[in-house]
Amino acid sequence: MQIPPEIAFQHVEPSDDIRALIAEKITLLEKIYDGIISAHIQIRAPHQRKQTGNLFSVTIEIRVPGKALVVRKEQGDAARHEHLRATLRDAFAAMAVELKRWKDTIKGEVKSHDGPLQGRIVQLDQTRAFGQILATDNRLIYFHKNSVIDGSFDDLALRDTVGLVVQSDESAIGPQASTVRRIGALSFDPAAKPSRR
Repeated sequence: MQIPPEIAFQHVEPSDDIRALIAEKITLLEKIYDGIISAHIQIRAPHQRKQTGNLFSVTIEIRVPGKALVVRKEQGDAARHEHLRATLRDAFAAMAVELKRWKDTIKGEVKSHDGPLQGRIVQLDQTRAFGQILATDNRLIYFHKNSVIDGSFDDLALRDTVGLVVQSDESAIGPQASTVRRIGALSFDPAAKPSRR
């Protein structure tokens, strides 16, 4: 994960046991898709009930390239949500389903959009030698410095326009460019519709 997970507790006493459970569940999500950018988990106990006790509410937001996936398990979803561990397990199970669904969608998009594209560089990480490109078909495409041709990764800058080819096989981090080449600014029109030829 690019950014350490954030956990917020509201009307709930933080505990090492709960933090360990969350870490374990995040590791399982990363096995589904290892390109997760960030995770934010909010745990709330909004109401006290004399008969049924405290019903917990958990919200999980996972950021992946180009999208935020959000799951909320609110009080009243299940009687067992009186137990925080059960609520967390249910929320992470629902997020696993969402993440698999998103990954399958991306896999289908990569297969249906293979070929030369144009885009603009929107992220560069010099220390880890990768970047991301916003393509004309509105996908966020990852690239490694080894995919840069006709120049050097170190010569690239944010907002540079590039031509790219997306790998046809599935990547664990989503759409990934096999080649990236800087092109002239006039070749890229962000308002243009992508070619369907």
